Amino acid sequence: MNTAPLQIAPSRTDPAALGAYSGLLSAVFGAGPKFSPEALAWRYLDNPAGSVVGADAWAGETLAAHYVTCPLAATVEGQGLKGLLSLNTATHPDFQGQGLFTRLARQTYDQGTELGHDFVIGVANAQSTPGFLGRLGFQHVGRLDAGLMVRTPRRFEPAELQFSGSWDAAALAWRLANPAAAYKVVRRGGLTAVYADTHLPGVRCAGFVAAEAEGAGALAPLGLTLFLGLDPRIPLRRLGFVPLPDRFRPSPLNLIYRPLSARAPRSLDPRATAISFLDFDPY
Repeated sequence: MNTAPLQIAPSRTDPAALGAYSGLLSAVFGAGPKFSPEALAWRYLDNPAGSVVGADAWAGETLAAHYVTCPLAATVEGQGLKGLLSLNTATHPDFQGQGLFTRLARQTYDQGTELGHDFVIGVANAQSTPGFLGRLGFQHVGRLDAGLMVRTPRRFEPAELQFSGSWDAAALAWRLANPAAAYKVVRRGGLTAVYADTHLPGVRCAGFVAAEAEGAGALAPLGLTLFLGLDPRIPLRRLGFVPLPDRFRPSPLNLIYRPLSARAPRSLDPRATAISFLDFDPY
């Protein structure tokens, strides 16, 4: 067992750090394209909203724990705010049970506040939700909708929104450049639909934005369409929405939220929140 004293430091984006993060995340969750150094560089460094804000625990040369949040832009109660998406967290097996995630998260949020970020948002699984709610003061906004759509929307319906991600052409181009995923982009009426393969054979997940995307096609892809998220502008019932049974959901998909500044609301209303897989990155 490593007995070196732990040192807590801000997360970095240099090649050596990205390699260490890739190794830890792959060891804890299994190797895959999304944890390659190239994919982490895209997510951690290339994001037009800014580099990641996070914290690491080091025991000598060993990365004991890692937690990052990724900057994002959002429109919240009619104003443009800077937020953080809670994303990758992992603890080396030799250092579990020492409360490192909580320590790293608190340092990350303090750093985020100092950098002018207004809130943290994320989608938590069954294992991590209690820690976010009980120890870190997050609100459980609600469980995301997850189901198949018989038809896809061509426009957003009028709706009062408290929260929505901000997707301009630059942000969308960066999202579509993810080296760990392949997307199909389709222009449908007034919306751009972005499709990604899912863990379910023959099923593609779809997210919808008003921004134009370069190279968008004109026809929808074949296969079933999965919607993950919340959006009062999308009339799911009229589109033939069929909820997924729990055994097919990738996780409970609990939307969580915590304000960091006085500019952000104390809580979010799930009935006035618009978020899709494009915002929280499962694919």
